[in-house]
Amino acid sequence: MEFFRYTKTFNFMGKSKIAMVLSIVLLLGSYLLLATKGLNYGVDFAGGTIVQVKYDTVAPIDTMREKLKSNEIFAGATITEFGSPDEVVIRMKTTTGNVTVDVGDITRESLKGTGNYEIRRVDIVGPTVGAELKEKGIMSLLLAIIGILIYVAFRFEWRFAVASIFALIHDISIALGAITLVGLDVNLDVLAALLTILGYSLNDTIIVFDRIREGVSGSKKTDLTDIVNESVTRTLARTTLTSLTTFFVVFTLFMFGGEIIHAFAFTLLVGVVVGTYSSIFVASPILIWFGFDVKNYHVKLAQKAKREAEKQRMRDQYESGVM
Repeated sequence: MEFFRYTKTFNFMGKSKIAMVLSIVLLLGSYLLLATKGLNYGVDFAGGTIVQVKYDTVAPIDTMREKLKSNEIFAGATITEFGSPDEVVIRMKTTTGNVTVDVGDITRESLKGTGNYEIRRVDIVGPTVGAELKEKGIMSLLLAIIGILIYVAFRFEWRFAVASIFALIHDISIALGAITLVGLDVNLDVLAALLTILGYSLNDTIIVFDRIREGVSGSKKTDLTDIVNESVTRTLARTTLTSLTTFFVVFTLFMFGGEIIHAFAFTLLVGVVVGTYSSIFVASPILIWFGFDVKNYHVKLAQKAKREAEKQRMRDQYESGVM
């Protein structure tokens, strides 16, 4: 179904300098937040205990804090709402080393007199396991980026690969900056969202690069800027429809999916917007700045076609018995 018709070429690259200034500001702001405020690692990575409690009425958070102060296990614990006023989570950075101790029972005993409630969940992650998860999470991101670099370099050319990696680093950095800004806990859900952003952003960039390669191969123009503008314009309908449908789905999850996937949905929400933007205003301009030579590319295509024709000629001679 065609909602947009290709009628004229938009000068996207004419706005690339403004876009790059915006990207640099966002990147510097993200790195500044990461350096000063830092990521707030959740229980999955930092280790600790989470207790989810649901009340019949509005949870008396102030009374809960006073009650929990009487037990040293809850020293430094934070109590926050979990999706609704009657449900809260108690987060502790420490875990009990005694396997016979049930944190749920201790919590139930400590909260006596605060109302009718039930303990819905108790998650415990040791510091060693949390550190291992964090290390493997970082490794998975790095391996994904390296794999993408190799794939794009093999499929296109090294300039395309480097441009795509710059775009991916741009997207992940801004997403991490947004997470730090709003103070979300970084856990396995957020890591899954970051890996999803890598895939989404790469897919968007590859589609643009495919159209650019088609434009370079089939166009008589030698100015790469004109070819990029034309190629991006031709992908505009697909990019708009894909990005909007993905955005609305993720936004629905963010608004109505509940607290348990709030961090995941927020990270994806930022990633969809930034990933769509970077495929046009980050990856494509970097490709131009790296000096991709259209004339040289045409020469390489001609030489490749000549070699293929020669191989086919020799194959035909061999099959016909003529050498």
